[in-house]
Parts: sequence; structure tokens; C-alpha cells
Amino acid sequence: MIFITGIFVFIFGLIVGSFLNVVILRYNTGTTIGGRSYCFSCGKTLHWYELIPLLSFLIQLGKCRSCKAKISWQYPLVELSTGILFALTLLSFPVFSSRDLFILFFYLIIESILIVITVYDLRHKIIPDALVYTFAFLSLGAIFVPALHATRYTFYDLLAGPILFLFPFFLLWFISKGRWMGLGDAKLSLGIGWFLGLAYGISAIILGFWIGAGVSLLLLLVQKIAKGKTPLISGLGNLTMKSEIPFGPFLILGALLVLFLRIDITGLANLL
Repeated sequence: MIFITGIFVFIFGLIVGSFLNVVILRYNTGTTIGGRSYCFSCGKTLHWYELIPLLSFLIQLGKCRSCKAKISWQYPLVELSTGILFALTLLSFPVFSSRDLFILFFYLIIESILIVITVYDLRHKIIPDALVYTFAFLSLGAIFVPALHATRYTFYDLLAGPILFLFPFFLLWFISKGRWMGLGDAKLSLGIGWFLGLAYGISAIILGFWIGAGVSLLLLLVQKIAKGKTPLISGLGNLTMKSEIPFGPFLILGALLVLFLRIDITGLANLL
């Protein structure tokens, strides 16, 4: 039964992922989210059968049916990632009651916001205030709704947002005047603290730093070896130790890993 339900949740995730792509591409462009989808190359309005999540991209071999222009890999990757993430959420937080269903939908909403933040930050190297504030205040509000708690919250968890916001992110941003760390990352840490609580929030931040440092060093190493000779490496530009790399996606990945695996690096979860 859980397998069949997981398939439906995965398909639901594909559909939501398709919508998230629209939000990512149209956010802050002056284009309404409700408008008809069209090809960015030829301007042709797309039919419904050209908008089937994942399948349309595969059937059309990643090209527009009219002008044969290549379709960005962002579309299938966001759809597939959302589907997988939604299915993993169901497996991690199975539904046995109406309360469990409430928790599941809350997590799916939060994850949808985090997916948009991740891809938008990768594309534009900025985290939109409206999205990060929505994530933060939903997470804060959930603290006062016991039905949304998969785990027990404490008074320390209420302070987790401000603590993780001020230390180290806001201080890093303030001291470096934005050169080391963007203020958007600090705002994101505010929501992560309230979403996961103090102990797990700290673990998510630490994981985010580790993953970010590892990926950055790996990209520098690969670029040095390849010397920009491959399309993938050439597309990254000339990376150096001073290059600006979006940090929000690493924080979000750390938060999701902690959410699913309950990683407690500091051991604080057993103390608080």
C-alpha cells in the first residue's frame, strides 16, 4: 500500500515541480504565473501534451516541437527532484492519521519553497526576500501548532532561528560587508533554525558548510585539470578562490539531509 501511495505522491511531485519551474522562471520578471506557457525561442504557445511533466521532455528529446530549440535541463531536473523528494518525505513520515497527513503536507509546502529558493539562487545568485520570509514565518508559526510537530519542540527551538541568524551568518555578512556571505543566506538560516530546532538546525548549518566547501574545492580542482576544455567546465566561467558561489543550495541540502536522516553532529538533540 505504501508503494502505491508513493507512486501517486511521486507523480504529484512531478506536477508540482512543473509549477515550480514556472515560478522560478517568471518570478520577479513582471510576467504573471497564471499565463500560458510558451517556447522562449520561437514564442509559440505550448499545447497541453507539450507540458506533461518529464514525459514531454523525454518524448521531444529535449527540443521544442516547433523550432527544435533545446529545452533547458532545468525543467526535467526540477520536476524529477520534486517527485523524488516528495516520495522520500512520504517514506520518512508515513501517514497513519489525519495528524500525519497534516505534517506531510506541511513538509511538502516547505520543500517546494526550498526548491524554488535553491534553483533561483543557482540561476541569479540571490535569494528572494518574499520566499525566504515565507519559509521563515511558516517555520516559526509551526512551532506554535503542536499538530505540525514530527518531534517535540522546546524553548531552545524558539530561539534557534535568531541564534543561527546572528551566529555566524549575520556577523559574517556585517563584518565583511557582504563579501563573504550574502544576507539572504543569513535570512535562510533563520528559517532553518525554526524549521529544524536548535540541535538539528546547527547540524544542518555545519553540514551546509562542509558540503559547500567540498563542492567548491572539487569544482576548482576539476576546472584546473580540465582547463575549461569541456562544455560543463567552460560554462562555470573562470572559478577562483574569490569567485562568488551561491551558498543557499548547500544550506538547504544540509537541512534536508538532517530532516530525513535526523543527523545530530553536535549531540545536542539528546541534551535539549
